[in-house]
Amino acid sequence: MTGKPDQHQRAESVADRIIACLGGHIVLALPLGLGKANLVANALFERAALDRTVDLEILTALTLETPAWSSEMERRFLQPMTERLYSGYPGLTYAKALREGSLPENVRISEFFFVAGRWLSIEIAQQNYVSANYTHAGRYALERGINVLAQLVAKRRDGADAEYSLSCNADITLDILPALKARHEPFLLVGEVSSQLPFMPGEAVLPAGEFDFILDGPDRDRPLFVVPREPVSLADHAIGIRAASLVKDGGTLQIGIGSLGDALTAGLILRQRRPEVFADALHRLAPHETARRETRAFESGLYAASEMFVDGFTDLFRAGILKRRASDGAILHSGFFVGSKALYQFLRDLPEEERALFQMRGISFVNELYGEEEKKRADRVNARFVNNAMMVTLMGATVSDALADGRVVSGVGGEYNFVAQAFALEGARSIITLNAARWHRGRRQSRLVWSYGQTTLPKNLRDIVVTEYGIADLRGKSDRDCIAAMLAVTDSAFQDELLDAAKTAGKIERDFTVPTAFRRNTPEAVAEALLPLRKEGWCATFPFGTEFTEEEQHLVPALRYLKHRTASRRSLARAVLVSLAEARPDQAERAALERMHLAAPANLRERLYAKLLLRALRRGK
Repeated sequence: MTGKPDQHQRAESVADRIIACLGGHIVLALPLGLGKANLVANALFERAALDRTVDLEILTALTLETPAWSSEMERRFLQPMTERLYSGYPGLTYAKALREGSLPENVRISEFFFVAGRWLSIEIAQQNYVSANYTHAGRYALERGINVLAQLVAKRRDGADAEYSLSCNADITLDILPALKARHEPFLLVGEVSSQLPFMPGEAVLPAGEFDFILDGPDRDRPLFVVPREPVSLADHAIGIRAASLVKDGGTLQIGIGSLGDALTAGLILRQRRPEVFADALHRLAPHETARRETRAFESGLYAASEMFVDGFTDLFRAGILKRRASDGAILHSGFFVGSKALYQFLRDLPEEERALFQMRGISFVNELYGEEEKKRADRVNARFVNNAMMVTLMGATVSDALADGRVVSGVGGEYNFVAQAFALEGARSIITLNAARWHRGRRQSRLVWSYGQTTLPKNLRDIVVTEYGIADLRGKSDRDCIAAMLAVTDSAFQDELLDAAKTAGKIERDFTVPTAFRRNTPEAVAEALLPLRKEGWCATFPFGTEFTEEEQHLVPALRYLKHRTASRRSLARAVLVSLAEARPDQAERAALERMHLAAPANLRERLYAKLLLRALRRGK
């Protein structure tokens, strides 16, 4: 580290200096997600591609890419949206090379977490994936001998008084910097300034002297990567309401990303604003439920300890729910964030004293209890760590990261960390949320399974599982009782075959039958239970807004519906036949068709597209 960083206007000059300082052998660490120094990484990659004497290894996670399309219908939707949301965003060159199979022999890329599903078919990415808990990733990077860490930063003041905030990614950087300094080996810390990043205070702030190079040029104003908020289905809302009834006032909360996280947020806000409506919705969803649930509004409020600072926490803050202060005065401790434009704007606009309530910390602080353990235990009372899953077995093992054949969908991330905390903290619980069924290749499949070829969390860590059909409390239960509880939250279309598997294995009595009360686990029953809420304006598809236009908001669930129901030739043929009878579009439907350039079809193919889309708009709500 030097007393004053070298200032650069161009990423190419930073790359030249890095190569000159390190002699051409570079092990580059890039933070997870939003915090990557894309311009510096691209300049180093391009130098290595031109000069094979430069040996470049990149260690990172969650490589963000603009959306890609695999069909004509997807192109019609995504291309205009991509041009609107990502114009000016510099993509990562190494990602393009990985996809094209053009990665130079002197460049290697390893990730410990993927954007879900984006790298399933890229063999080199699958081969170089590093399976790691989030808290161990920094240690592995150190063992690989990293000698450059290049990070996107926010800047405050100039000259000798300049300070830089790690902002969106304090996570691993804060954990490994002390170790890098202590080993007394060549190492460079590079900051790439973004005027769009909010300046997050506290431990995320580093003085200028910590950096060796700063890139602060004309590209500082480029846009940040945006993750639009996803549509929330009725099944998601049912899960969110159920999970919200498990959260104690005065407690601690962690939320995962995506529609289920937004559903939980919506459920908590419904409970806060209309507790009597919340209680009624809970009863309508589970009239046979006898266990006591939390239905009162929040007085003390919640404190958040969540590896990811998701959009939902801003909504909980505005609703007066996220307000309980930890011992250091913060209402949220988190390791990283990436999200919507609204999230970034919210943080930029907060008065400095309020922004200080949201503290970005090292991931070891957030995801583990060791280090300041006494304070953490005092702060993290009645914790509810809520994570999503791909599948759960009937005996409680969770599948969140990979397919049965070993291909990695995403990664372990911090899921194990929070489940371990749930068992280590008094009064804490781990809550796994998932939809009970999904569409796959034109057919519905159960996401509750008898067994699976991969496990992220073993069955000995089973705790609470929530689907749209109920809450299965598995902690401390026998295998038999666990199976019975899981069958009660399974879609009724799959209960019999799963029960047969359990009986064949001798894990439940031969004369066991699923109780009648749980035989109506159907999407129609969920829709019926939530109908009164929908009439009052709750359970919206986009409860907190989104980057999607009004037309796109109608199209997103419709296109998802269409994709599921045309995944096979047989289902496509059936869909085409039934769509031919669709009546003329109304005004809103016509606007959606116009957005897809299908309002005035020019040929037979476009006419079929228009008919299919019209049916999906009417059925996919």
